This record gives sequence, C-alpha cells and structure tokens, in this order.
Amino acid sequence: MAGSEFSRREVVGGSISLTVGARAAGWASAEADEFPGTRPLGAATHAIVLRVNGADRPLTVESRTTLAEALRGPLALTGTKIGCNRGACSACTVWLDGVPVCSCMMLAVEVGSRAVTTIEGLAQGDALHPVQEAFVEHDAMQCGFCTPGMAMSVAALLERNGDPTAEDVERAIAGHVCRCGSYPHVVAATLAAAKARRG
Repeated sequence: MAGSEFSRREVVGGSISLTVGARAAGWASAEADEFPGTRPLGAATHAIVLRVNGADRPLTVESRTTLAEALRGPLALTGTKIGCNRGACSACTVWLDGVPVCSCMMLAVEVGSRAVTTIEGLAQGDALHPVQEAFVEHDAMQCGFCTPGMAMSVAALLERNGDPTAEDVERAIAGHVCRCGSYPHVVAATLAAAKARRG
C-alpha cells in the first residue's frame, strides 16, 4: 500500500474501536429500554419547599436543577429569564433575602429557608413597583429579555439607597448585558423611580 496515509494495523485497529463503541452504545440503549425508570448518575430528586414571593411552594427537583430552572419550570414564573446560564449576563437576577443573585448559578436545593423574590413579586397585585412603572415611562426596555433582571437589580439598589446618583445606578447594572443598549434609559428610569418613591 505504497503512498497510503494509514498502515494496515491502523485501519484494523480503527475498525475494532468503531465496532466496540457501537456495541457499547447498543448495550446502553438496550439497558435504557429494559429499565425505563433509570436516571442518569447524579440525577437524584429532592422534595423541597421554596419561599417565593411570600408563599411556600413545595416541589420536587433534581440535584442539578438550578433555582432559575425551578422558577421557570415547575413554578411557572417565567419572568425570570435564562440567558447565558453561566452568571455572565444577569438576565436571571432574583432576590435572595433581598440581595440580587444570578439564579442560574445557584442550585434550588441550596436555597433552604431564604426568601426568593422574582420580578412577579415586585408588583403589589395590579399596582406596579415604581421601578416597573418608570421602566415603561422611560422606554427602558426594547426586546425586554434583560429587563426583569435589570429591574430586580435597580429595585434592590433603591431599597439600600433612596437617593442614588447616575453612577450608583451604573454600578448596580454593571453585570447586566443588554444587547439593545438601553442602559441610558435604565439609568433615567431608576433615577425617576427614586424620585417618585421619595415623594
């Protein structure tokens, strides 16, 4: 086999590897068919209770379920968005005992008794939170995907500081990615919300 890039030994070895791999995949498939209730390693389930927006919400989650997935899935609180799913865009920001956190970076089983507040819990019934009203009035959202996380972060800022500067707001939203570039509107809306809260 002059001029061939592969020796006979390499071709035979590769064929054997492919055959063994195919058989192993077949065995795994057959096992899954025979035992349909089996779960992947590490996918144990846990019965937990999440305190969300003032109410206790019992649910069953897998060990690997993030807080963001639990909120959006079984609890159907889809205001919390999942963007990067690695804590880099902050779209999934919620409050944990009043502190903004990326819910995609926390497992649901880790929350324990701490209170979770989502964008749905910011309003009081039909009455919007001042931040939500200001976001509408100042056109602080375009596609809206990052909006819930931004609103949660600036609302937390106003809980800590009732008279923030523009620089304070910029720091509060520094970890948020807005692909539409609505940052100036968010700053304006937050300052307006702060003024409205002060009366």
